[in-house]
Amino acid sequence: MSLNNSESRRLKEDNEQQKPWKKWGPYLSERQWGTVREDYSTNGNAWDYFPHDQSRSRAYRWGEDGLAGISDNQQQMCFALALWNGVDPILKERLFGLTNSEGNHGEDVKEYYFYLDSTPTHSYMKYLYKYPQSPFPYDDLVNTNRHRSRQELEYELLDTGVFDDNRYFDVFVEYAKESPEDILIKISIFNRGPLAATLHVLPTFWFRNTWNWFPEHPPKPILKQLNDRTIAANHSTIGDRFLYCDRTVPLLFTENETNIERIFNIPNRGPYVKDGINNYVVEGKQDAVNPDQAGTKAAPHYIIEVPAGGVEVIQLRLSDQSYQNPVFGDEFERIVQERRQEADEFYNTIIPQSLSQDARNVARQAFAGMLWTKQYYNFPVDEWIKDEILPPDCPKRLANRNKEWFHLESADILSMPDKWEYPWFAAWDLAFHCVVLASVDMEFAKEQLRVMTNQLHLHPNGQIPAYEWNFSDVNPPVHCTATWQIYLIDKAQNNGKGDRLFLETQFHKLLMNFTWWVNRKDASGKNVFEGGFLGLDNIGVFDRSSKLPTGGTLEQADGTSWMAMFSLDMLEISLELALDNPAYEELASKFYEHFIYIAAAMDRIGINNDELWDEDDGFFYDVLRLPDGNSFRIKVRSMVGLIPLYASAVISKDLIDQLPIFKKRFIKFNEQHPELLQNISNPNDLGLGDRILLAPVNGEKLRRILEKMLDETEFLSDYGIRALSRYHRDNPYIFELGDQVYRVDYEPADSSTGLFGGNSNWRGPIWMPVNALLVQSIRRMYSYYGNDFKVECPTGSGQWMTLWEVADEILTRLNNIFLQDKQGCRPVYGSTEKFQTDPHWKDLILFYEFFHGDNGAGVGASHQTGWTGLVARYLIAQKVVKPEDVLEKGYASVVSKKLSVASA
Repeated sequence: MSLNNSESRRLKEDNEQQKPWKKWGPYLSERQWGTVREDYSTNGNAWDYFPHDQSRSRAYRWGEDGLAGISDNQQQMCFALALWNGVDPILKERLFGLTNSEGNHGEDVKEYYFYLDSTPTHSYMKYLYKYPQSPFPYDDLVNTNRHRSRQELEYELLDTGVFDDNRYFDVFVEYAKESPEDILIKISIFNRGPLAATLHVLPTFWFRNTWNWFPEHPPKPILKQLNDRTIAANHSTIGDRFLYCDRTVPLLFTENETNIERIFNIPNRGPYVKDGINNYVVEGKQDAVNPDQAGTKAAPHYIIEVPAGGVEVIQLRLSDQSYQNPVFGDEFERIVQERRQEADEFYNTIIPQSLSQDARNVARQAFAGMLWTKQYYNFPVDEWIKDEILPPDCPKRLANRNKEWFHLESADILSMPDKWEYPWFAAWDLAFHCVVLASVDMEFAKEQLRVMTNQLHLHPNGQIPAYEWNFSDVNPPVHCTATWQIYLIDKAQNNGKGDRLFLETQFHKLLMNFTWWVNRKDASGKNVFEGGFLGLDNIGVFDRSSKLPTGGTLEQADGTSWMAMFSLDMLEISLELALDNPAYEELASKFYEHFIYIAAAMDRIGINNDELWDEDDGFFYDVLRLPDGNSFRIKVRSMVGLIPLYASAVISKDLIDQLPIFKKRFIKFNEQHPELLQNISNPNDLGLGDRILLAPVNGEKLRRILEKMLDETEFLSDYGIRALSRYHRDNPYIFELGDQVYRVDYEPADSSTGLFGGNSNWRGPIWMPVNALLVQSIRRMYSYYGNDFKVECPTGSGQWMTLWEVADEILTRLNNIFLQDKQGCRPVYGSTEKFQTDPHWKDLILFYEFFHGDNGAGVGASHQTGWTGLVARYLIAQKVVKPEDVLEKGYASVVSKKLSVASA
């Protein structure tokens, strides 16, 4: 990455530990309530145990949350926004949403907020929150959604009418760092309504409560009024900090302590509690705040009158410096503007100028969302299990989850899928995050992968933890793919010099994970894998996280294919390491042979009804193997049958010639086992540029799979590849077991039942990460087959495309979810008129969890920028990566080089 801009230089200073530019960042969760960490119930129902209604009054144990908030990297001091429109029943201190049992399609945040910008060091950040001027419809949202069926749409905040006549505030929050610990905060309040309106703004500064939770009671920090415009903070670990205000306003103080009288009907230990400021402002309780102007939670109280169509600005400064006259006014604005310009300069080196302004806006907000969803994640599992300082409603600790993960101790800044709906790391999401984050912050991307495989997270048996609700769930093994891609991008950024220490360290940890997979997920020892859940919640007939109702095992086309992909990724890494160290040549041989055995097991010689490949259909299916030894295919046309395409690697003959030990074993193994090579891509058949394609599918199989995948009546949507074929709309798959009937229908949006995953749906919608892997693999195969291999796309159209053009077509359809069409509308927003036409809404982008299989509208979590942020990578890749370069130099080297210097 070029150092010819200020942000890149800051990144370098932080990486080399010269200046801690990342010490402060957007590390607050957006929902700490309702999480496993805060669950001290006897039944493990985290959503119901600690609901939103308690969050303003109850001190958290393991973290904090807030609106547009920041904290230090150990979340000892926190800053966030609180607002009151004068009519709400509570302060707006955090985002509101429905719990899993309240929504007709599961949990869902019911707010409109947008991550507009962020640099990787968070030297500049911008956030927008839209706050209604009429009462926030808390009860209406809960009651209406609760009474809607799964066949009905969700009832959204816009549906309530609170934004009618534009009676709302746009509250923009900008952070600009003068130095690593001197942060300028600009709050701009726009009144979009037709009448003047008043807004109470309470920028809140507080300490995470660490003093109540330990028997030894560490020193309690303190906030106090220094003068009529300054709040001073003293913390024994982090030291002194100051929050400066741009004018004289009341400074309100209370304690970050549970209001146990409200929550547990027990007298409070002291008069000042967590909801004291809320009670003072909203309820007028004068004695709810401390007249001595001291506490552990504080806020200046601004009452701002904003004229119709006007704007008012608040300036604050959070600093480690004791200023007599902190900078405000024009000089303050100059610094903020300078950081904005530096952010622009940085992204000009990342996002090509050749992209349209609309595409640049989408990519910029995608990067912003990924950087804003970094979070301090504090979960020492053994300490949590053995906790002795318990809330009044928990007489004895009964930890119901994750007992076998007692070794896990997380206190890290992690990339989250979504800080409201998923305010905990998700292992397979994280791998995709890292591939995108590598474009803006390579060291952070590498560190995220290291964290998941370090001794505090990786299980001693080699399993990578899945996510907080069940660390033992089995997610696809995508960390190896991410490691290899990030290594290649880093190598290209550094003129061909790769980070071998990173690659080798990760390789050894991934070898432990590979061994876990082999030992735990291949019950019959035949190289066909059960896998289990694998992140695709409800894609199949049965709940793949549970024992089969039939008994026996489910041999999975996706589980087996993921392992084939894992083997190839490990092979490519070991070949790279072998160039410097011959000891890795034997490991390369191991992974090569392992791949061949797995690929061959998917389609053995002859016509066999108990294998994953169905010759009649030209498609892969799961196989149900019954206890009596009988078996048959579960003929559901789903992503499960496309995942075998992921397992592909293109290796040059020249590379093999440089590795004599591997070459000798490669040749001998192929000679000894011609039967294993018969039905797969034969490694003895050289393709374009003397390249070797390793894949479970040969050219004939590839054509037959693509025939279905590119059929618009099956998988191919106008907006990407569906998770389940549209064929099942009119032809549901039905499996009968006694009186029980199991059915798989095509459902393009939310699930119509709570089956196997509630609001997660793999029965028709479009998901960005699995599409991304398809595109990657098809492009890789293009570097082997070249321009002579063409398929009909769409199927039946009479239009024939190379594999490169096929991948480009899928990318175009995926990108079009977010880009404005000829009418100026974005498919992601469906029929929501305000997002399509209102000038204050139409250029704001939400990155949903998945997308409607027929019209591209966003579905599921509305802020899962995590893996949906892949759109930034593919908007850029589609512009800068050219097929002729791939044909000449190979896929991996070209893509890595182009994405590392995109703007060039």
